[in-house]
Order: sequence, then C-alpha cells, then structure tokens
Amino acid sequence: MSDVLVQGLAGIALAVVAVALAWRLGLGLSKELALAATRAVVQLTAVGAVIVAIFEIPALAFAFVAVMLTTAAFTAGRRIGGIPNGRVWAFVAIATPALTATGFLLAVGAFDFTPRAAVPTAGILIGGGMAAVSLTGRRMTEELESAHAEIEARLCLGDSARDALRPSIRRAIHTALTPAIDQTRSVGLVTLPGAFVGLLLGGAKPAEAASTQLVVLLSLLAVELAAAALLATFVQRAAVAPGERVRRLS
Repeated sequence: MSDVLVQGLAGIALAVVAVALAWRLGLGLSKELALAATRAVVQLTAVGAVIVAIFEIPALAFAFVAVMLTTAAFTAGRRIGGIPNGRVWAFVAIATPALTATGFLLAVGAFDFTPRAAVPTAGILIGGGMAAVSLTGRRMTEELESAHAEIEARLCLGDSARDALRPSIRRAIHTALTPAIDQTRSVGLVTLPGAFVGLLLGGAKPAEAASTQLVVLLSLLAVELAAAALLATFVQRAAVAPGERVRRLS
C-alpha cells in the first residue's frame, strides 16, 4: 500500500472519529465537520493537479491567488454576515496585508520569485488573514450587543462614537491575535508547524526549515494584526450612525 493511500486513509479515519465525537457530545457540528473533511479531500486533490499546471505555466499563479483571496473573503464574510458589505470588507482586509507581505518577502529575496515559492507563501498569509478577519468580525458584532450599555455610557459621558468603540475594538483584535501569538510563542516547544515539518520531510536541513518557518510565523503576526485592524476599522464605520450614535449590526 502506497504512503499516499495510507496517509489519506489515516486522515479520513480521524475525521470520522471527530464527526462521531461531535455527534456523541450533541454539539451540532457533525454535519459541518463531515462537510469540511469532504471538501478538504476533494479540494486538495483538485489543487494538486492545478499546482502542477501552475508550475508549468507561471501566469496561472495570479489567477490561483485571486481564487484563494475570493474564497477567503467569501468564507470570512459568511462568518461576519451581520456587517454590511461584509464580503467586500473582508476581501480588502485580507488582500491588502497578505499581498503586501508576500510582495515584500519576494522583493527582499526571502523566497524565490517563482510560483513554487510565491503561491504557498501567499496561501499561508491569506489563510492567516482570513482567520483574523473572521475572529475580529464575529467578536466585534458580539461586542456591539454585549457591551452596548458600556458604549452608551461612554457616549453619555461625552466620548465620541469612535472613542466609545475603542475598548471593543481592542478586545476584538486581542481575540483575533491570540491564536497567532500563542502559536509563535510555543513554536518548537509545543507545536511543529506544517511548513517546518514539510521541509524536513522534503529533505531540507533543520536550520533551513527553521529559518523558513520563522519568516512565515513572524510574517503571519504582521498580516493578521493588519487584517484584524482593517476589519475593525470597517466595522467601526458601519456601526457609527449620524448624530454620534452606535448601532448594533447583528
């Protein structure tokens, strides 16, 4: 039996365990977990074939990155559905820092200016931006509900709407950045990230793998912070109504 088949079957088996556990605990996530696992199998199989074509026709890399950005914006936008034009704002908040950071890393020579290096780098940063935008958006909409009394009190004390929202924005960004900060802080001690492990399995020297992973992790911190801050700014604009009022968005 080939290694690819063994890996695939092992992954599916653990996904089945996750689905069964969610069902047993009554979490209501069984269907979502099963769908996510199924989509991952189909999408990665298809992407494998697409990547081969991209390596042969570099111009396709731009189209592939555009597809990644659109999908990320759609996914994050669905998580923050209460925000007007959520998918548009999600696209801008994800694309701006992710593409800027990717361009910077390629320009300074951190990675080769080739589809083989550029596409995975962009994909990792887009994924990080998507996670940050989803978490920030959801926390912001929750804050507009749960902290509404606090916000109104600040308005009554003379704060502007933007100043009244500032504590909620800080809490939302803090929530969004916590996973990235924890991952960076514990790397090598608690977790061995995918890029590091993948490079080692591919035959790279440990020092090379560690250097590449470090660049990715530190870049993710910047991208996720920028994405969260941008999305929070967009939500703030949507929440501030004429007359220095703050409205709920859910």
